[in-house]
Amino acid sequence: MSRYYAYGVFAVAAIVVIGGVFFYRTYTPSEAVVPEGFTTGTFAGVSLRIELATTTAAQERGLGGRTNVPVGYGMLFVFPKSGFYGFWMKDTLVPLDMFWLDGQGHVVYQARDVATSTYPNVFFPSAPAKYVLETAAGFARAHTLATGTPLLLKDSPSVSK
Repeated sequence: MSRYYAYGVFAVAAIVVIGGVFFYRTYTPSEAVVPEGFTTGTFAGVSLRIELATTTAAQERGLGGRTNVPVGYGMLFVFPKSGFYGFWMKDTLVPLDMFWLDGQGHVVYQARDVATSTYPNVFFPSAPAKYVLETAAGFARAHTLATGTPLLLKDSPSVSK
């Protein structure tokens, strides 16, 4: 009887371990969900890890709900064509810097230190843009960003290299 008991305990333990490994490999915490992927780039001489927002759903979610934006991190919104894309701070929990970039990846407009309390105000660029990069507030000030500053992406042919 004790031998069958030991086999039973072993079988249950094996199922728990296999289930745990499967869960660990497939589970992604909500803040780390990145269906569009990442790339790396250089902006104002600073290396950035950039999350790409290429779908409507990802662009609507943006950085909303995140409790922090790490140093050296940005989210790049990629649009199919240049336009006057408006951005707001809906569901955004941390202040941001926003940079509108032309088709070649150069800054055409920026909104610095945008507070979460500005919602429902919408920020629009003064010139058409194909991309918008969001970083933690203070990035522009710390790196003296100006109109014309290029974003150089390492892994993407769609923005300046």
